Amino acid sequence: CITRTTMTLKLDHITLLCTVLEASMRYYDALLPLIGFVKLRDHVWTDGDGFFFQFRAARAGMPPYERYGAGMNHLGFSVASTDEVSSIRTKMAEAGFEVPDIQNLGDVTALFLKDPDGVRFEISHYPEGTSVVD
Repeated sequence: CITRTTMTLKLDHITLLCTVLEASMRYYDALLPLIGFVKLRDHVWTDGDGFFFQFRAARAGMPPYERYGAGMNHLGFSVASTDEVSSIRTKMAEAGFEVPDIQNLGDVTALFLKDPDGVRFEISHYPEGTSVVD
């Protein structure tokens, strides 16, 4: 049962800090258009529906992203078909990025890409009726 509060909140942006901003931007300039984002200006992308990615340089000497550390584990995006998952994998590989194999997680087809700092983006196809979280 899902209960709503009287306040409605909408996630409107994520700011990612990058060790080497220009290396990360090369990566995101390749990935984000494949999942429906449009570049507004340097380091800022939008989905056109009020959600934004903003990228900035991390402070020198700060600890790197840690997959199993406290904080964000990954960002998940769904696509309409397994063919789209495969297409994104192919295009990222053609752009020169290391890409893992596509995973079959029961009914879900998932691709876990890593940016230059190790931040993971999940690109998955969920058949109708399948939950995106477990």
